[in-house]
Amino acid sequence: MFGTESATPRGVAIQLLARREYSRAELVDRLVKKSFEADDIQACLDALEEQGLQSDTRFAESFVRTRILRGQGVIRIKQELRLRGVNGEMLAAAIAEVERQECIDWFELAAEACQRRFGESVANLPPKERARRERFLANRGFDFDQIRHALSPRDA
Repeated sequence: MFGTESATPRGVAIQLLARREYSRAELVDRLVKKSFEADDIQACLDALEEQGLQSDTRFAESFVRTRILRGQGVIRIKQELRLRGVNGEMLAAAIAEVERQECIDWFELAAEACQRRFGESVANLPPKERARRERFLANRGFDFDQIRHALSPRDA
């Protein structure tokens, strides 16, 4: 799969980063699976970070943007970032930065996700259908207030 040049932690990491952004923890996992020594991995990733080739901040912001485009809420985005090894302080900063740059309104995002998925109006929904939509939005990572907003009738 990888050529002779990539038989080093740096080579493998560069090939991975050429495809998409990775968090440091993801790269560690990938490189450990390739049987590289822990000290070599840490030195490699430190060098890549110093050179600006790997950045958890850049990864987190990119990740937040892609998940917003998929119609996911902040709760799920935070959970997925934690699973990818991004610490709480960095993920909060990344979300805040993307919210600021993109003027994100989580309430409207929840309403748009619901509209895309179910299409029709939310007025006069039977309880079973309303519960189905609530579960959908909760699984997407929206909080109670955002779900309530998304399922409230709109003035046309």
